[in-house]
Amino acid sequence: MNSRYEKQQLFQPIGEGGQKKIQDAHVLIIGAGALGSANSEMLARAGVGKLTIVDRDILDWSNLQRQQLYKEQDVLDQLPKAVAAKKRISEINSMIEVETFIADVTAKNVEKLVEGKTLVVDATDNIETRLLVNDATRKADIPFFMGAIVASYGMIYPIGLGDQPCLHCLLDALPPHTLTCDTSGVISPIVQVVAAHQVTNVFQYIVGAEVDLKLKSFDLWTGEHAAINVKTLKRPDCPSCCDQATYPFLSDNRQTRAAVLCGRDTVQLTIPHMRKLELRPLATAIQSVVSKLIYNEHLIACQYLDHRMVLFKDGRILVHGTKDIVKAKALTAKLLG
Repeated sequence: MNSRYEKQQLFQPIGEGGQKKIQDAHVLIIGAGALGSANSEMLARAGVGKLTIVDRDILDWSNLQRQQLYKEQDVLDQLPKAVAAKKRISEINSMIEVETFIADVTAKNVEKLVEGKTLVVDATDNIETRLLVNDATRKADIPFFMGAIVASYGMIYPIGLGDQPCLHCLLDALPPHTLTCDTSGVISPIVQVVAAHQVTNVFQYIVGAEVDLKLKSFDLWTGEHAAINVKTLKRPDCPSCCDQATYPFLSDNRQTRAAVLCGRDTVQLTIPHMRKLELRPLATAIQSVVSKLIYNEHLIACQYLDHRMVLFKDGRILVHGTKDIVKAKALTAKLLG
């Protein structure tokens, strides 16, 4: 056992046996933003044997205030978060395996992503993806450690342990999803608090200790906090976790998907009929009608008609400078012909 984990092993609830279990674990982290980077760094330093990180976005200047893995050069290089995360984590702990995917988590790929993992950590920023992962982890029967942040408020809840309600069961009981990073901002201390709770629960699950199954929330600014026993909210007919579950959020929607990204003046388009984009010929084809063209093995970024656009190999397009989905679709159609 490498001496780098000595102090962690001296903590009796973990010990040498628990450390071995941590090093044998394979954790999937959905999202490489604020919570994703904090969870990734703590788990890497703890010696989790393999991390798989999935994220759809590239780095932006506004990310640096709270997303601790990244630096200014990553933004200047227009790196996808997943790529920058892998680079940094490999520098933190070269003894672990890090696998990354630059992709949107969808009904088409979520079951494959979840397959074979010890557990899943929620570091996404939207309820739609959480419900998708909730269904996939319920179907695969592995735990899903939910975490959410906005402003100075955070919430955690471990899903899939004991006879507890899943996220779908709790939809009506959770706070309304009207607050976002766009409208209310976010401060970095709440990121660390929520991630610390998530990682502690992850350790407890991996080493076989008891995990507190309450839904917990905290507001660092006001000092308010709550821990709620939600077991009575489990729905016997929940389509995501009952005995005859149909996992409704795993149905594949083959229509064009569009989403306004949280905390960003950006629309993401995903066009199912588009296969992987051939970046080099596409960059050549559009260079005469765009400016500030950046091309690398992961993406094409350019300025087009007063909007910054980013095109990924998997057919996703980010249109910056607007929250108007119709406008974003029209710009994309015009650029790609």
